[in-house]
Amino acid sequence: MTPAIRVANLAKRFGGTQALDGVSLDIEPGAFFGLLGPNGAGKTTLISILAGLARADAGEASVMGHDVVRDYRQARRALGVVPQELVYDPFFNVRETLVIQSGYFGLKHNDDWIDEIMHHLDLTPHAHKNTQALSGGMKRRLLVAQALVHKPPVIVLDEPTAGVDVDLRRSLWAFVSRLNREGHTILLTTHYLEEAEALCGRIAMLKAGRIVACDTTRNLLQHTNEHCASLRIDAETLPPDWQARMQRGAGGNWRYSFGDYTELESLLAALRTAGIRVQEMQLLEPDLEDVFTDIMQRT
Repeated sequence: MTPAIRVANLAKRFGGTQALDGVSLDIEPGAFFGLLGPNGAGKTTLISILAGLARADAGEASVMGHDVVRDYRQARRALGVVPQELVYDPFFNVRETLVIQSGYFGLKHNDDWIDEIMHHLDLTPHAHKNTQALSGGMKRRLLVAQALVHKPPVIVLDEPTAGVDVDLRRSLWAFVSRLNREGHTILLTTHYLEEAEALCGRIAMLKAGRIVACDTTRNLLQHTNEHCASLRIDAETLPPDWQARMQRGAGGNWRYSFGDYTELESLLAALRTAGIRVQEMQLLEPDLEDVFTDIMQRT
């Protein structure tokens, strides 16, 4: 089966910075795939090469079997990209923007699909508003609509929920999950790791332009040997030897990551010695954030 996205030994340098350093990756059709990494890892550079906005120094990339350089027209038609930046044309309203976007792909009489997109992204009440008058969240929705207007089989979402409200996040993920169930391939980059954990069946992690992990989400969650405990105590401070080893979490609880249960026993003994009583303790399963932090620190 031809991969929906294939990159092979992809390299790209900007001045003295090696943005991509021999990245190879296959994403199967119909996958919901996460691409994670810290700022500067190379995620946006990879997406820019797939979209034809940047040219690789070495290696190859294809979308639905179409090389992004030699067969650019078909590769671009197969791809819909939602960029990080809020880019919009201030001279048109929402519907006009989507009609014009359809025209870029030679699509006529696309009104029914435009209506469906606007409905699912809650843009219908704003159809005749000038794009300049939209809120930041509505502009983000319009970017998603523009990426979907030509019904691409592959959809790339580059930080699509950065700085948007909870309602948009829920409606967007409901719509995108539906598109994925209907066979669209989704490539997602996000700093909200709980989103990636909930949505993505497979995840690759980039660091300094290289893939340092690539596996199913289930296998990655089993990757770390660390455990985690959340404790609520009857004191504002910890014993001095433990202050640098624990983090203050939600609701004022303390969060402690450990590799062996004897470490947890040592903590509890130190608290007893200091006269600090544990009011509540909960053992937590490792989440994707724990795995991501572990991999980034070890590679």
